[in-house]
Amino acid sequence: MFTGLVETTGVLAERTARGPGARLFFRASLEGEPLAMGESITVDGACLSVVEIRPDGFAIDATSETLARTTLGDRAVGARVNLERALRAGDRLGGHIVTGHVDEVGTLLERNAVGEASATTFSLPASLQRFVAEKGSITVSGVSLTVNAVRYGEHPAFDVMLIPITLQVTSLGDLAPGDRVNLEVDLLARYVGAWLAAGPAGSAAP
Repeated sequence: MFTGLVETTGVLAERTARGPGARLFFRASLEGEPLAMGESITVDGACLSVVEIRPDGFAIDATSETLARTTLGDRAVGARVNLERALRAGDRLGGHIVTGHVDEVGTLLERNAVGEASATTFSLPASLQRFVAEKGSITVSGVSLTVNAVRYGEHPAFDVMLIPITLQVTSLGDLAPGDRVNLEVDLLARYVGAWLAAGPAGSAAP
């Protein structure tokens, strides 16, 4: 589990094809105890396992599924990414419960400066509409954010406000209209949606 509070950013330094997948090496400096082989870490919101450790960073193996269903498939060498290590028992839960299982990819549609903050609008894939609500939580490329408004219908979208510290310490400050982002809906919303979809017969199952 994760919180959506980005610990630091790293840089995609190497991409090596491994069959239909790829090994991605990220140059990064993480605080706390040293990384361990097999440790879970989110990279732009996608939960991945550390398979190689070097003094200046770490590598993960991304399957063809991960590359196809997240932005990691088209991230260029040199791109900045958001990093978060797994939540430890007893840690503060400052964001919201994040699994690191990317639901869909969205697109930045618009951003406008509001003082030192940035009002941003992202596309909302149709499959996620029922899980996103005003003042609810959503994870955008690994960052826990509060939804300011949702627009449903033919061109669904949602609005979030990026405060100055978010713009400074995450890669969201690098985004321009048209850039793609990983989206993960709130875990509680997902389970409530599944329960409602099951209907009375599903809820009555032993």
